[in-house]
Amino acid sequence: MTLTSVSGPPTALFSPEYYQDPYPTLAWLRENSPVHQFPFPVGDVPTWMVTRYEDVRAVLADPRFSAESGTWGSAEFKEAGLVAAAGTILERGIAVVDPPAHTRLRRLAMSTFTTRRIEQWRESVHTLVGRTLDACAARGRFDVMDDYAGEVAAGVLGDILGFRIERHRELVEALNQAFPSDPALIHQAPAAFGRICEYAAELVEDKRRDPADDLTSALIQTSDDDGDRLAGDELVGMVAAMIMGGSDTVRGFIGNAVLALLDHPDQADRLRTSPELAGGAVEELLRYEGALSTALFRVTTTDVELAGVRLPAGAPVIAGLLAANRDPRHFTDPERLDIGRTGQRHVGFGHGLHNCMGAALARLEGEIAIRALLERFPNLCLDVPRQELRYIDSWAIRRLTRLPVVASNHSNA
Repeated sequence: MTLTSVSGPPTALFSPEYYQDPYPTLAWLRENSPVHQFPFPVGDVPTWMVTRYEDVRAVLADPRFSAESGTWGSAEFKEAGLVAAAGTILERGIAVVDPPAHTRLRRLAMSTFTTRRIEQWRESVHTLVGRTLDACAARGRFDVMDDYAGEVAAGVLGDILGFRIERHRELVEALNQAFPSDPALIHQAPAAFGRICEYAAELVEDKRRDPADDLTSALIQTSDDDGDRLAGDELVGMVAAMIMGGSDTVRGFIGNAVLALLDHPDQADRLRTSPELAGGAVEELLRYEGALSTALFRVTTTDVELAGVRLPAGAPVIAGLLAANRDPRHFTDPERLDIGRTGQRHVGFGHGLHNCMGAALARLEGEIAIRALLERFPNLCLDVPRQELRYIDSWAIRRLTRLPVVASNHSNA
């Protein structure tokens, strides 16, 4: 699709209208302003949005675009409160540091993702999905976001990290407050990050006293060949990062995927009748509408030219993941959902050094949860008019507020 109008995008970036349907604006930007300067809604800080696939990958892989916004960001950027988790231990966490610190943290963290542990996770996902589907079947009508996707995401994360599931809703609320797009709410972000870190610290202390066969205990005990270990704040920051990355994003992805399949019943039927397509279907659903709208801020460490646009040192840059994943230069007929699609890789989990550390687990959850829901409820349908569905106001996360469905005449298999 080529849009030739140069009058301006259909809706302003990160406006209330944009959040409900970002794709027309992203398509306009790809064609007319692929490295687009605009005032970020918090603080009106001059910011650049990148929307073409190759440019997004370049930003996420080029070390001149630093994840350390607290180091390279301008005074204006910092004063607007845009440094993620400023003032908390997450300010130097794995998601927002560059090598060599990032290399060391990721090496230690990934050493705990053993084959045995991943197989345990598969069992946990199957068990939780089955139990949650039973509860949904008993209701007949349920909300995919809260009653299914949210329960599965919280339960799996609780099993893996060893935390108490009753804290999950509190943590989700903190995550929503941590990345506000409304300038009036930016003051809530530091306290929200603080609550996530406080809970991670409590969990680490619990597992120091009473270790178990969970990821938090493994992170406490892990060391590399040289005996290097995660220090206290590093450990808490790592657990906090995993809570942030493994909770609301998984919930959001499952919800987006279910809605996409309800919108495309031919693809849902195809998945039911050809379960061997489940792995590829997850990749296509992540491309079509993943839960990550953008990557976190990158900041230029020097003057950079990108796609013919000169970016000054200290420029905040946002890599548009949703936009890149529907770039017609890279994907054939990108607006079409095709669970049998093969070929080019999406950037739904990011790219480069900071690609999602929990991508394998998210894929596993998605593959099991989405397929099982369709198999259990072959006649699943929306319980509200399609136009009533709404998305949260978040520049970083693409997630439905609710997804009410009817599971009448469901299979008892």
